Amino acid sequence: MNIEQAYALIVEKLTGWLQAIIAMLPNLLLAFVIVLLGVVAARLARRVVRRLLGSMSENSSINELMATIVHLAVLAVGLFIALGVLKLDKTVTSLLAGAGIVGLALGFAFQDIAANFISGIMMAVRKPIAIGDVIESNGHFGTVTAINLRTTEVRTPQGPLILVPNKDVFQQALQNYSELGRRRVDLSVGVSYGDNLERVEQVTLAAIRSLSCVQSADDVVLYFTGYGDSSINLDVCYWITFSRQAEYREALSAGVKAVKAAFDANQITIPFPIRTLDFGIKGGQPLSQVLETRSLTAGDDAPSGRSAHPPTT
Repeated sequence: MNIEQAYALIVEKLTGWLQAIIAMLPNLLLAFVIVLLGVVAARLARRVVRRLLGSMSENSSINELMATIVHLAVLAVGLFIALGVLKLDKTVTSLLAGAGIVGLALGFAFQDIAANFISGIMMAVRKPIAIGDVIESNGHFGTVTAINLRTTEVRTPQGPLILVPNKDVFQQALQNYSELGRRRVDLSVGVSYGDNLERVEQVTLAAIRSLSCVQSADDVVLYFTGYGDSSINLDVCYWITFSRQAEYREALSAGVKAVKAAFDANQITIPFPIRTLDFGIKGGQPLSQVLETRSLTAGDDAPSGRSAHPPTT
């Protein structure tokens, strides 16, 4: 093949490509318009979704994520329609197949991340907790400070910040102390065996009902729970308005002080631990009785120094 033949072949190829481009020019213009409209529609959809979710959810991260997903989905639809106009259906099929394979591979590689991600979305929809709630999850207790796409931030009463994976928060047992808006305080105390239990109940209930933090005096109840080693034990339960852990601690402290002051004023004893020593073989004999018995026994057995019969001469 000489230079002239090569030149002619190149010109022929270029001419064919030019004719094909000219023939496809209307489709190219239509595809460009479709892509442009897709970009505009994606931006509009993003704004609408962001505004709609903003009125339904306080989680800005989740709202932004969902708006971005809608934005990309509308762009993808516009792109696929444009490729169909250009009669590149095989390209569309290849892109979809490639996206599926990539998605499957990423799903296996990042299972934990995907689980936390999906759990974060479900938590934003179902709203089991909110920022500011006092919760206990996976052995961690504290106040929710943030709910992100992957983790939930919990600030403990001692100060440390704990990042709990959303998957664990969503799938494991979760206690939300703030959901009800109030919380019950259970105060345990013991009284002496010598105190009158009816009077103990009256004094204790009056002391707790006088507290300003008690939500309702009618909800204050008292239960005697059993016989302890040195006291009769009881629980007094009362409800308080609850939004912060400090409110619970303050109500518990106020209850302890009120009960102690009421017991002191009414000569009700909160006993120290007592141990009773039993020295009897059969039980039930104190040390003084045992010593007295042994003393009498020893006196009876001692020799009197005189014979029962006088000596004969």
